[in-house]
Amino acid sequence: MQCMPLSMTKVAFGAKSIDDLRQRLEARPDIFASTRYLPKRHQEMVGGSLYWIFEHALIGRTPITGFAQRDDGRWNIHLESRLILVEPRAKRAHQGWRYLDEQDAPPDLADGVVEGDVMPGRLVRELAKLGLV
Repeated sequence: MQCMPLSMTKVAFGAKSIDDLRQRLEARPDIFASTRYLPKRHQEMVGGSLYWIFEHALIGRTPITGFAQRDDGRWNIHLESRLILVEPRAKRAHQGWRYLDEQDAPPDLADGVVEGDVMPGRLVRELAKLGLV
């Protein structure tokens, strides 16, 4: 039985909008997120994705391509230079990152669907508080 890749969640800190996050990711070919500690399950994460939290909702993902230690001891999580939009799912913000198993990850948006065709993250969060999504 083949293991599905493990993913992680992280707040899109500093992003002003989904489009702003997309532009930051697509601006350079060498995109990475840094972390103080190497995740214990990092080998399972190559091929998985970093799912971005924006306005208390998972809104997109960026595939993880590898990990590398920096000279200062921190670790870079290397990412593809793209944002794949997913069906928004309410998610509390947190510090750092958290593991996300494949069965708990939201599906990608269907071909031809754009972010304006789905509920905004704020609305998803409010509906989740009411137990409606």
